[in-house]
Amino acid sequence: MKKSQPYRLIISGGGTGGHIFPAVAIANTFRERHPDAEILFVGAQGKMEMTRVPEAGYKIVGLWISGLQRKLTLSNLLFPVKLITSFLRARSIVKKFKPHAVVGTGGYASGPIMIAATRFNIPSVIQEQNSFAGLANKQVADKVSKVCVAYEGMDKYFPKAKIVFTGNPVRKDILSAETKREKGLSHFGFDGNVKTLLIIGGSLGARTINESIFSGIEKIADARIQVIWQTGKGYFDIYKEKLGEFDLRKIRVQDFVKEMDLAYAAADVVISRSGALAVSELCIAKKACILVPSPNVAEDHQTKNAMALVAKDAALLIPDKEANTRLVEEALKLLFDESRAEKLRLNIATLAKPHATEDIVNEIEKLIEAK
Repeated sequence: MKKSQPYRLIISGGGTGGHIFPAVAIANTFRERHPDAEILFVGAQGKMEMTRVPEAGYKIVGLWISGLQRKLTLSNLLFPVKLITSFLRARSIVKKFKPHAVVGTGGYASGPIMIAATRFNIPSVIQEQNSFAGLANKQVADKVSKVCVAYEGMDKYFPKAKIVFTGNPVRKDILSAETKREKGLSHFGFDGNVKTLLIIGGSLGARTINESIFSGIEKIADARIQVIWQTGKGYFDIYKEKLGEFDLRKIRVQDFVKEMDLAYAAADVVISRSGALAVSELCIAKKACILVPSPNVAEDHQTKNAMALVAKDAALLIPDKEANTRLVEEALKLLFDESRAEKLRLNIATLAKPHATEDIVNEIEKLIEAK
């Protein structure tokens, strides 16, 4: 690369783990290649990136911005003010930091910072995780330099000439999850001779999955299995209290699993929503899984994500409305059907894109070189 060191990179993405973790993965890989790089994150005030990004070792600044609510609220009335304030703040950040490149992975703060970057003619890359493009990315697609995607057919949302098919970046520790089984079992205090079920509803939790698991908790408690259950912060206290009478040595309940690589490593079967990042991680971790797509997403894209795996006999799908009656029974059945689980593991492994992060960083470096 031609630029003088240290390189300066701004990354913006947040709101959910599906935007945050790809952003952190990109930052980690860029820093591995350029150890003295200055990397600044930009997020939305009050959102989870303001906690998760510093935990990953990076500085973050927040914009005063949020999305529109479906009903009339004070937040909606303030939206135009927030938007103008955020654009001005984003412009100031870019002007002061003078980045060599700017990267957006979606979320409220991503739009203003990407628009500011393009107005200063700074090389810019957006990364779209889903099969249905997010609003922030669609708004800036015509202006940015490159669009990295994880699904085919994304030219219906983005300029075809700018699209690069890379797959989704995942945390580097998950790339080696399959080699960490003993470490994972030990971390959770589990027995290697007992089947382990991992339940994840996304970084914020999933009400339907939580309710479905608890409705079948006696069946789970009676089965000779171990459980790692990520409830999400908003549900943790409720289910921790409800589980008081059950053996919590076998059912590990957490609001958020930080050591997700070890959780994947310990698991024999995974129950999950089918957000793009979750699907990408499951492919790389090579896990037999039951997907319960969220019905509360744009264009039902989680069902499309899940069906891409089901079509390859690489996952099972249970609709959200059927989860309460079917989920626990199907999970227990799959846990003890080793031949079926193994077939799912073999098939999902063929869909993995373990080099996605490196490919995205390659694109960033090319743009910096060409500047």
